[in-house]
Parts: sequence; C-alpha cells; structure tokens
Amino acid sequence: MTKTIYNKFDKQQIANLPKEEFRGRIFTITTERDAEKAVNYLMSQPILGFDSETRPTFKRNVSHQVALLQVATYDTCFLFRLNQLGLPNSIVRLLEDTSITKVALSWKDDTHMLQLRRKYKSGKFIDIQDEVGRIGIEDHSLQKIYANLFGKMISKRQQLSNWEADILSDAQKAYAALDAWACIHIYDEIQRLLHSRDYHIITTKSENESETQVV
Repeated sequence: MTKTIYNKFDKQQIANLPKEEFRGRIFTITTERDAEKAVNYLMSQPILGFDSETRPTFKRNVSHQVALLQVATYDTCFLFRLNQLGLPNSIVRLLEDTSITKVALSWKDDTHMLQLRRKYKSGKFIDIQDEVGRIGIEDHSLQKIYANLFGKMISKRQQLSNWEADILSDAQKAYAALDAWACIHIYDEIQRLLHSRDYHIITTKSENESETQVV
C-alpha cells in the first residue's frame, strides 16, 4: 500500500494521534563497570539510536551539562547517567566508533554538549534531519517526523523534567528510551521507502493550498 507523507506535517494534528511507546528493555547505568558491559553489548549490534537529555534551565545565564545519554537497539535501551558517571573511556569508545551504523537527530548539538564534559573525536553518525530530506520531508523535529511517517505521537511531556534527579521516574525512562529507539525506526523506514519508492508526498504550498506530487 502506497504511503502518503507530507513535506511539512501539521502540528495541530499530532495531539489526536495514538501515543507511541517503547516496549523493550530499559537499563539505567550508573557505574563505570556497568557502562563497560553495556558498551561491549552495544558494540555487537548492527545499528544504534542515540539521544541525550539535559536538565532544563529556567534562569538566565544558568546552564547544565548533559545528564543522560540514551543508546538504543531494536529492543533494548541503555540510559547512561552522565551526571553520575561523567564520560568514561567505555562511552568515549562508543562515541568515537566508525564501524557501527549510528543514527540520531540533530547530533551536532548533542556532540557539542557532550564534549563540554570531555573532549573526544566523534565517530560516524547519520543525522535523521538529513535523511528525511531524501524523501521530501522538510520538518526537523522528531515528533513531527515520527507522526508523519507512522501516524503516532511521541509525547514530549517529560522533556522539561529534572534529568539530574536522584532517581529517574518510569515516565522519564520511557520517554528517554523512546526518543533514541525512534531514530532507528525512522531510519529503517526511510531506507525502505527509498528502496521501494512506494510513497507519494503532499507538498504544502500555503495554509489553504496543497499540491500532491507522486515520487
């Protein structure tokens, strides 16, 4: 069945979509020993999704370092609590790797923030924002891209929560894992559509005018 996608997805439609959930395993990593084990497992996987979270700032001239690094496979997500771990050698090894397919959204920004914790040479990452342009999608937010491709909503309710809390809530963990896993899901779907060409895109010209272009 041919998939219909939009160059720009209407944000107002997102609230009416069913919510997406990450149904895999979630492991919270707080020690260097566990980080080493987790990275060894992740290095054996064919593809990884990445994201990070930082405690929000509500005051001028106040900033925080990255508190959480999420790395997901198809069925598992590791939450590295960098506010407790720092950036140990094992995680740097993963970030510098050039052999595994690693996907993320706006990863240059995440890299800049991570390197404030420790300088390292970033390995090869595929940015979802670049990939979606190959099928005509112009949106750059994960929520819009996901809604466009899958007709489901990624809730952002936990985005501004405290990522340096002593214990992360189940809601925070689920949100963090979903964002990293969603990058893999989006990447795979883009590759499928590019291979099959089984889609058409609706290009929005203005609020009241649209044009359908078969690609």
